[in-house]
Amino acid sequence: MSVDSDTPTDSEQSIEDLARSLGDAIADLPEYQTFLEKQEAVEADEETQEKIAEFEQVRTKYMSARQRGEATQDDLRELQETQQELHDIPVMREYLQAENDLELRLQALNEYVSDPLAVDFGEKAGGCCED
Repeated sequence: MSVDSDTPTDSEQSIEDLARSLGDAIADLPEYQTFLEKQEAVEADEETQEKIAEFEQVRTKYMSARQRGEATQDDLRELQETQQELHDIPVMREYLQAENDLELRLQALNEYVSDPLAVDFGEKAGGCCED
């Protein structure tokens, strides 16, 4: 007969402590710190924020037209051009590079965690609805 308990076992507590330690270590990574700095820079840059708003507006218009079956090549070209203009802003380009660097580092860490498992840890931890 098993007894359900809300109290974690020593093994479960040890794993939770390791997970917290991993999270703390990731937060201390140079890639993560750079990502946060670049994210703050993007959020503080008025030009970038205006271009993000414009891109979101164009994207929403395009997606709506696409769902109705009315999207044209010109609509797609406008979306791509607006996105390129956004990515050409230096602060945004630096943010995207920092984001990419962080993703690469997290992918490598995921491989280390997943290696002894029969599943992809990051994929399972991310939930069922990943795109």
